Amino acid sequence: MITLVGVGQVGMACAISILAKSLAHELARVDVLEDKLKGEMMDLQNGSLFPQTPKIVADKDYSVTANSKIVVVTAGLCQQQGDSWLNLVQKNVNVFKFIIPQVVKYSPDCILIMVSNPVDILTYVTWKLSGLRKHRMIGSRCNLNSARFSYLMAKTLGSHPSSCHGWILGEYGDSSVAVWSGVNVTSVSLQELNPEMGIDNNSENWKEVSTSGSAPSEESA
Repeated sequence: MITLVGVGQVGMACAISILAKSLAHELARVDVLEDKLKGEMMDLQNGSLFPQTPKIVADKDYSVTANSKIVVVTAGLCQQQGDSWLNLVQKNVNVFKFIIPQVVKYSPDCILIMVSNPVDILTYVTWKLSGLRKHRMIGSRCNLNSARFSYLMAKTLGSHPSSCHGWILGEYGDSSVAVWSGVNVTSVSLQELNPEMGIDNNSENWKEVSTSGSAPSEESA
């Protein structure tokens, strides 16, 4: 069984991905928002003809998550416009003080995957609250940022995203950094071709790819 803690767009995207890849024989979802939880469960159940997951359950009671092998946590308050990720810390720590003991109570042998933000801090908090060994904590970190970075690089270069490789590392949020020395297309290092790539005041403005989430203009590229 795989459990998803948290409703909403991220939780639903995780659920659909799990079902589409047939990763579990049973999927459980849990949240305190009962109406939304029930609605999302019905949506998934109504589409269960297509994926090969025979059982989809949901409840605010964590007993439905018992004996889960993997628990993905997407629950928590979202970042508001103008706020930094760190403004969420105490609010979501308080949420996790309820969630994590419940998860571990019913699934003491699970692996916990953190998606909630700020993800790095909450992964550490989860480790402390759970009492489990640290190798059973996984934070999503900058995976999405790295995927976006690679896509924007590929879009600018006219390459397929699967051929363009780039990574965003560090703490997720304002302090993450692009590793320009590792950017490559089919193993060809772009920084070797253009040593100025990613530096301040670069004429092609490549740094915008990692800092603003947009590709350089066609004129500059």
